[in-house]
Amino acid sequence: MHAVANNEKKRPPIRHLLRALRSRNYRLFVAGQSVSLVGTWMQMVAMSWLVYRLTGSAMLLGIVGFISQIPTLLISPVAGVLADRWDRRRLLIATQTLAMLQAACLALVVLTGIVQVWQIILLSLILGIVSAFDIPIRQSFVVEMVEHREDLGNAIALNSSMVNGARLIGPSIAGLLVASVGEGICFILNAISYLAVIVALASMHIPPALHRQRSRRPILQELHEGFLYAYEFGPIRSILLLLALVSLMGMPYSVLVPVFAKEILHGGAHTFGFLMAAAGSGAMVGTLYLASRQSVLGLGRVIVTATIFFAVGIATFALSSHFILSLMALAVTGFGGMTLVASCNTVLQTILDEDKRGRVMSFFTVAFLGVTPFGSLGAGSMAGIIGPRGTLLLGSVGCLVGAAVFARYLPQIREQVRPIYLRMGIIQEVANGMESAAEQPPLPEDFSSEK
Repeated sequence: MHAVANNEKKRPPIRHLLRALRSRNYRLFVAGQSVSLVGTWMQMVAMSWLVYRLTGSAMLLGIVGFISQIPTLLISPVAGVLADRWDRRRLLIATQTLAMLQAACLALVVLTGIVQVWQIILLSLILGIVSAFDIPIRQSFVVEMVEHREDLGNAIALNSSMVNGARLIGPSIAGLLVASVGEGICFILNAISYLAVIVALASMHIPPALHRQRSRRPILQELHEGFLYAYEFGPIRSILLLLALVSLMGMPYSVLVPVFAKEILHGGAHTFGFLMAAAGSGAMVGTLYLASRQSVLGLGRVIVTATIFFAVGIATFALSSHFILSLMALAVTGFGGMTLVASCNTVLQTILDEDKRGRVMSFFTVAFLGVTPFGSLGAGSMAGIIGPRGTLLLGSVGCLVGAAVFARYLPQIREQVRPIYLRMGIIQEVANGMESAAEQPPLPEDFSSEK
């Protein structure tokens, strides 16, 4: 264990940040997903602008967001059962292929000039259904791509870095393309980008042992078993509840960004693209910070701090009437939001039982994305009643309350997580020299004790 610790210290910083890439399958995933995610963000920005251009309605922005995300709430738990039963790689190839076809259909209706709002809503619903299967399966598949379990936290952080690198690049490209040639080209490029991740998945070599057929008890029985496991284990329950609250009250801020870009900052598609890119740049910084961490110790405190940053960023953006300040506020929002989500993901992946991984990650997906449509719909509705600024300020207060409650329960979470980290050797690893005695006590009390 001393040798492992010394090797970690001797690693060059860049290699340490990218250590999960030593797994071949994960390298393939990163290569394919990096291309695909740029296309995904281009489509998201172009879709929002298209809806607002056609209707000029914040309410319809909320409705489209609701329609595209509500399937996650209803379908993801079933997808979690399938992820615990079947070959996750083949399931992902199927979902990515369907998403590619959805993007192609969207491009067709836009470029032929026959696009109507009902078509956008229908295609958003289709993509929502596909994503409801894709996301929990993909989350639970990460552990199969990473050969070295100690690299799991780094892999999750790198995955978030990919999302936010694409979030930085995609909206900027989309803003330029929408302003110059229209939304349709963004949808075409997104459809093409799916080929990269499909080829990457097809090229992976997964050990035969991981292709075993999972149990075939009734789906409802397995769902009930997974729910009881997540509900009765305090750390999982606390993380999922905090994430659900933030997703309901805070994450829908993105639905109102087009309104702020046009009505408050008096800009256009370029302004919208830069605002989204600012949030992406902040999120990228957050994921690089998480990737640089050598241990999951301390993530409890990181979760609380990240939630506070997220809430403060939203409040500042809500009150700002200046473009530069709005960019800075969204950068802080992006940092806090993605650091929170990635930290929660890492802790969950570390402490849950392998045979329930798919189901727990489906609950994570529901908490992160499944409740967001209600927030999107509520944000669109509230913006028409109390205005977009009041809506975001209300959401910010809700996130701060959630951070305070989670911080209060950290001692109880500590006591339940500690035995797992002792069994996995995480605490002993620190004690044997991962960090100096001056920086850490010989046996840290919990995953919230590291600063």
